[in-house]
Amino acid sequence: MDDLTAVRELEADVAPLTDEARFAARARLRRAVIQESRPGALSRRLMLRVAVAGTAAAAVAGGVVVATRGERDAGTPRMATLSAAELLHKAAARTRADGAGLPVPRGDQYLYTKTFISRTYVKDGRTKTWTDESWTSVDGSRPSRRQEYGKVHNDPPLGEHEVMWPPTEYTALAKWPTDPDDLLERLRMGQDGDDRTAFVNAIQFFAVPRVMPPGLEAASFEAVARIPGIRIDRGAVDALGRQGIAVSYPEYDFAFLFDTKTYAYLGLNVDGGTGEPVDGRMKLHDRYHELRARQETGVVDRVGQRP
Repeated sequence: MDDLTAVRELEADVAPLTDEARFAARARLRRAVIQESRPGALSRRLMLRVAVAGTAAAAVAGGVVVATRGERDAGTPRMATLSAAELLHKAAARTRADGAGLPVPRGDQYLYTKTFISRTYVKDGRTKTWTDESWTSVDGSRPSRRQEYGKVHNDPPLGEHEVMWPPTEYTALAKWPTDPDDLLERLRMGQDGDDRTAFVNAIQFFAVPRVMPPGLEAASFEAVARIPGIRIDRGAVDALGRQGIAVSYPEYDFAFLFDTKTYAYLGLNVDGGTGEPVDGRMKLHDRYHELRARQETGVVDRVGQRP
């Protein structure tokens, strides 16, 4: 009997690996290779209005414990610990598995987005909710319409010399790298090792409506996975009540949120408050916890049209 035949017979009585387990192993190997290969081991109209209020209390530095689908069904779960980086690699694989996503838009079309927002105030526990819809010009040459906490804003076309960062125009984004290392440097905006800037710009990709070219959403998750210090909160819930896992960065009170089972991107969680400048610093009051769930996206031909 040759060695290959012996191996086949040995594994005949062993349940095959699930797709999730295979991907987790690949992600760990990929991270190890990356670590070994490295030397030494925003728009005035559409900018996300998030006040930084300190470290989110719910975030934790450890890993999240999950069971693969086959193990859960068997009733005897063998738990595996996911790091924040591994979770982001799973999210990247999920967005690639979903295919190309939105079609390549024409410049004269619009990106439609529907977002459900739930804001709970810390002081008295009262909650406000909004369902915001927006139509963003793909190439910026046409007026856009967006809702922000229920209020409608009619934005004029982008000016000839108006710069948005990261850009919202599809043709500009199509020139961005989809290699995670190159993308991370672009998100740092040329500032050597400025991971805070990179994380904020990655958040902007999802806070401000834009059509992501193929591969860019996945690359953005993988770029964030390379930022030291990112962490996860395994007890997160999104605005629609879906169980999720949050990925955040120290000193910032906003986080990506992913589905606990499918690793699909769900939305953003934000801790903030209204504020006023005092002695050169922003003093926050009326603090709140805000959940932003992405409900629907699509490419349409005109403002007011829905997919």
